[in-house]
Amino acid sequence: MEKKADIGLIGLAVMGENLVMNMESKGFTVAVFNRTTSKVDDFVNGRAKGKNVIGCRSLEELVAALAKPRKVFMMIKAGNAVDEMIDRLLPLLEDGDILIDGGNSHFPDTIRRTEYVESKGKLYIGTGVSGGEEGALLGPSMMPGGSPAAWPFVKPIFQSISAKVEDGSPCCDWVGENGAGHFVKMVHNGIEYGDMQLICESYQLMKDLLGMSYEEMHETFKKWNETELDSYLIEITRDILAYKDADGAPLLEKILDTAGQKGTGKWTGIAALDEGVPLTLIGEAVFARCLSAMKEERVEAAKTFARTIPAFEGDKAEMIENIRKALFASKIISYAQGYTLMRTAAAHYGWNLNYGGIALMWRGGCIIRSVFLGKIKEAYEKDPELKNLLLDPYFKETIEALVPAWRKVASAALSYGVPAPAMTSALSYFDGYTTDRLPANLLQAQRDYFGAHTYERTDAERGEFFHTNWTGHGGNTSATTYNA
Repeated sequence: MEKKADIGLIGLAVMGENLVMNMESKGFTVAVFNRTTSKVDDFVNGRAKGKNVIGCRSLEELVAALAKPRKVFMMIKAGNAVDEMIDRLLPLLEDGDILIDGGNSHFPDTIRRTEYVESKGKLYIGTGVSGGEEGALLGPSMMPGGSPAAWPFVKPIFQSISAKVEDGSPCCDWVGENGAGHFVKMVHNGIEYGDMQLICESYQLMKDLLGMSYEEMHETFKKWNETELDSYLIEITRDILAYKDADGAPLLEKILDTAGQKGTGKWTGIAALDEGVPLTLIGEAVFARCLSAMKEERVEAAKTFARTIPAFEGDKAEMIENIRKALFASKIISYAQGYTLMRTAAAHYGWNLNYGGIALMWRGGCIIRSVFLGKIKEAYEKDPELKNLLLDPYFKETIEALVPAWRKVASAALSYGVPAPAMTSALSYFDGYTTDRLPANLLQAQRDYFGAHTYERTDAERGEFFHTNWTGHGGNTSATTYNA
């Protein structure tokens, strides 16, 4: 009897191919299909030749090649293509078979698809896969969510192919119901936006404020990668700064300063607005990319508002260290905000998220992997109900030690005219979060004045609302919606 495949994969782009090679290398037989069937032939006769990979020229052939319960891993473009593929596959599958979406799908789509697929008697998983091409081949971070009954069937495969941390723990575990996996991956990507922006601001401060050469910046990031900032993104920044073009000049200097995005950072910001969570740093990181895209307009504005950055008069070595500390402090804020968003969404959607486990999943394989994540894991292991990372003893002590340097860098950026929106917004968040009385009392008075939206009083019980006839001309009728 012909051996059945352990899992099927649809979509032989780079990520799909690399995941197949990864699964096959761990002892699994994989059946593959691609809409352009010539890709199947090229793959099985080329890179996968002699491997336990079964090439299929139709979905019917793919489904027939799979052991039960069938597991079909879709690595296709997010959006309508996923819905169309689900509708094509469902009639071919039996009850209990499992559909897996490994793309960057928006979590509300995964919530909807899980309900739809389960209504047809099948099981569904939406899993975040992070780590890029290299991670897919050598070990990604994986964040699966969806139908809990599906997890035991895919767990051996997912945990075998995922990255491992020092003690051998896999960077993959069950996240939660319906869209939880894709939500956590979305937040991961939002934090990635923040980390990258903070590094870019550090680079610009070194280059434009301190006048550092590419070699000096390379050496600086090399040293930073041996500190608390030890991470994949610092590591690749170190390498990028040292990379020379064919003419021997730094390649980075020749790359156009307009950044692209695929939408996950924007989704994170929208989710934060929907949940009422102040995700200021990641929001600024998204807007910084939008601003970078306005290249021609920026060039024109730079001519209109011609300015030069004055020569830095302070201690250069001290400022470099201050920038490192400001970067680390801002990074802590980014993760604190991201975790607050996950906690709020979990309460909204009924997900039972393991926050320490999520930090472990991000420790290896993914783009934001770093030593720092181990501290987040420890914080949530000590207190699973921790409201904000800043309230953990380690992070409280760390951020307090970093604040003086952080303020100096923010002040220098503003004084000298070097844009640092993520670093400065992170500091404003910290100051706002640690202020016991904000000016929102005036804001509520304004809202009540023009819209009778009511307010609460400091000398009354919370939940009791008041309205004042501020002008003497208005009535005593107030709006029924306090948060209008």
